[in-house]
Amino acid sequence: MLSSVVLKIGHNGTLKDTNKNMSSGHRLRDVEQQHPLLDREEAAAGSAVVEAERVWFIQDGCGMVCAFITWFLVLYADFVVTFVMLLPSKSFWYAVVNGVVFNCLAVLALSSHLRTMLTDPGAVPKGNATKKYMESLKLKPGEVIYKCPKCCSIKPERAHHCSICKRCIRKMDHHCPWVNNCVGENNQRFFVLFTMYIAMISTHALTLSGYQFVTCVKVQWSECSDFSPPVTVMLMIFLCLEGLLFLSFTAIMFGTQVHSICNDETVHSICNKTEIERLKNEKPTWERQVRWEGMRSVFGGQPSLLWINPFAGLRLRRLLTTSSRKAGAEFSV
Repeated sequence: MLSSVVLKIGHNGTLKDTNKNMSSGHRLRDVEQQHPLLDREEAAAGSAVVEAERVWFIQDGCGMVCAFITWFLVLYADFVVTFVMLLPSKSFWYAVVNGVVFNCLAVLALSSHLRTMLTDPGAVPKGNATKKYMESLKLKPGEVIYKCPKCCSIKPERAHHCSICKRCIRKMDHHCPWVNNCVGENNQRFFVLFTMYIAMISTHALTLSGYQFVTCVKVQWSECSDFSPPVTVMLMIFLCLEGLLFLSFTAIMFGTQVHSICNDETVHSICNKTEIERLKNEKPTWERQVRWEGMRSVFGGQPSLLWINPFAGLRLRRLLTTSSRKAGAEFSV
């Protein structure tokens, strides 16, 4: 089954479908270089305008359950750390400092999760493969573009169709059920922050759990917690298992994402391929970026504290918009 339909401009100016196998290197190469309507920067700007008018949300049962589980586990960890370990502590400053740090990291992690889940990852407009739109591109005879047969849209370079989102996503890396969304051009930064903050609070929780176990053993579990010793042990064991699982998963994912952004694979050949492009073994035809250029393109601007701030660029006016509409698998506000 073809993942896209090849459209070729005939000598008489008409569109022709062809099923010839063509490498992804031909995909919109001439079109994006010569026609501003498919220019990467302008398309991103147009996507930002659309994003400013709505909140993106995917109505996928599995994804919504996974997102709920993520929030539940983070809040569970916050409960155990705060009420089982820190509040019963005899050291006031130990409880205050660790409580503030852990809760701040938890807020940043959940905020990053929300921004990842509610941000349009870079969806290509549905149904833009119309005759009128084709004519507006003023394509020359022999030029080739790709059309997605599933969402009937012109596929820009590095765009892939997601069967869950039911849309073509620009610079799609993968669809993550834990954030109930695709990780793409517009929300990759928030996904990286989410994995980073989850890894940090997991490390913090494991460290506090280890210290708490040692303290409780020394005092033979007396005055160690406001809960009974069996309940305290069960809560802390489950927290340790959760911390180990989350730390291993998010640390690997964080490293994978940073490597994907920088893609420092070889000294003389640095490209910026997404995970899907790597699996498909697609050769890059786009302009290659050096390591810090890739980081700046994802996080925006020069390195600063804004890079690790999930609230940067958030517009409250957008969240208070009352108009709504429903289309396909996503819900827009």
